This record gives sequence, C-alpha cells and structure tokens, in this order.
Amino acid sequence: MKLIVNGEPRKCGARTLFELWQEETGEDSGRPRRGYAIALNGALVPHGAWHETELSDNDQVEIVRAMQGG
Repeated sequence: MKLIVNGEPRKCGARTLFELWQEETGEDSGRPRRGYAIALNGALVPHGAWHETELSDNDQVEIVRAMQGG
C-alpha cells in the first residue's frame, strides 16, 4: 500500500493506524503509548480507534510525538 506519512511517500504493509504506528515508531506494545497523536487525512484519530481504523492507498497520515523541553 502507498501512503504519505509525515509528508514522505511510503510503501508499507500496515492495514490499520495502530500497525502503522508500530512500524513507524518501533513500539511493540499492544496499546498506543501516551504522548503520540495521529491524524488521518487531516482528522485527528483518538487512541482508542487506532486498532479499528483501516488504511487505504494514498492516505495521508501524520504521526506526532509530544516532546518536553524548551
């Protein structure tokens, strides 16, 4: 499947936002970690919906991690 992830074209095998998040972050937990946010085609997707939110060719995904500092 072809996606645009954080502005970069990618081919990936992920079927859901959760699987894509795992691929992109290297996280292997069964639950999304706090501090991350994902937008799919411009709409924020709540953590609880990542497992069920399916991806389609040419979707645009933004994965953002909150960072502390200043």
